[in-house]
Amino acid sequence: MHLKSMIYNFGLGMSACGLIISLIGFASDITSLWNAGLVMLSVGLAIGINRWENLRSYSFTVWIMAGFVAAMIYSKDLIIWGGFNITHKWIVFLVIQATMFSMGTKITLRDFIDVMKMPWGVFVGTFCHFLIMPLLGFSLTLIFSFPPEVAVGIILIGSCSSGLSSTVMIYISKANLALGISVTAVSTLVATLMTPLWVKILAGSLIEIQLMSMIMDVIKIVLIPIGAAMLHDYLKTYASHTGKRVVHLLMYISIVWLVYMIAGGWGSLIEPMSADNQMMMVVVNFVAGGIIWSVFYNWIHRKFSSVEKIMPTISMLGIIFFTTTAAAAGRDNLMQVGVALCFATLLHNIGGYSIGYAMSRWVFRLDEESSRTIAFEVGLQNGGMASGLAAAMGKLATVGLAAAIMTPLGNITGSLLANYWRRKEIKPVPSATPAVAAQPTTTTPQP
Repeated sequence: MHLKSMIYNFGLGMSACGLIISLIGFASDITSLWNAGLVMLSVGLAIGINRWENLRSYSFTVWIMAGFVAAMIYSKDLIIWGGFNITHKWIVFLVIQATMFSMGTKITLRDFIDVMKMPWGVFVGTFCHFLIMPLLGFSLTLIFSFPPEVAVGIILIGSCSSGLSSTVMIYISKANLALGISVTAVSTLVATLMTPLWVKILAGSLIEIQLMSMIMDVIKIVLIPIGAAMLHDYLKTYASHTGKRVVHLLMYISIVWLVYMIAGGWGSLIEPMSADNQMMMVVVNFVAGGIIWSVFYNWIHRKFSSVEKIMPTISMLGIIFFTTTAAAAGRDNLMQVGVALCFATLLHNIGGYSIGYAMSRWVFRLDEESSRTIAFEVGLQNGGMASGLAAAMGKLATVGLAAAIMTPLGNITGSLLANYWRRKEIKPVPSATPAVAAQPTTTTPQP
């Protein structure tokens, strides 16, 4: 029997055993048995669902749900390993940077060039994204009486860029993938300013928001990893001999600089500076690290080109990590506002799909295929970015809750909508304005 089939069958067997154990535990009122069975059921199902080809597009969603179930049941065991808390700010930062870099390898410099081929569609997608979701999130905080930090989390996730999941759903639904990739690329860059600005404007009255500090955090979490991936693409695709020599020179300078920082340069040169200047120098250090990593990854890619195939998996593992850890860290808070927060984030998510589709289709007159694309780009947010910013604030257990809820919910609703649209034939309407005529030439994402 094929190895993959054996693994899938093992998962299904594990899921069946988990179901039996959880039922026995529930019937006998043994909580530990019921909990263990529930985790076995969800993890086994995440493995075994790949047994059926028509359900494989839901695999990522089920894995996120399994992580969420485990977080709710074994919250302390998941985040405390040997006395060390894995939700520490720098651990979350590193995981999210790895996730963003992995996502960035699926965005190329060509995608930014392609923006010029469909400027109207990209403008509509980016405009709708940063108008609808922040204001809709803010409206929901006025309707629901959440604690201030939980409310800030709703505004924060609504103010972030789109991410990997939107591109995956566009690919599954057979919508306009070229437009989706371009909107994701542009919204990621625009988020550097728009995310902190919206959070400051809409949530500044709830908790203290340091605008410049948040901008620097977005640069560290999103812009530098994506930029490192773009530098790799430049070295791989476009760089001349001279261009490569320049990049390698920058790498050597970066290595010398970071060695100097470690050897005492931070204490002698940076610590006497003002807090704002120190913050800027931290970003400089991150940029240096990004250049080094980009060249190193480019070397690995040249030696082992198959490494590119595992990047989507790294992205998905990162998303599962921060969803699970955020839910585990905020379990007690979630138990207090869980039902209302789930309902609010569901409204936020579905409202993004609906309003994004309606505005792009009937206000901006895009074609059906492009309007479906905009719906996903608006409704699905970058949960990793939101979790990273929440961790940077030191409030992952409260501000990070909305991202922990919306990520699995968005993948469930997105999968359902993508598979529905996949089966629904698009009827062209002559009066509509197409956003782009050509289909993408870039590598399609793998769910």
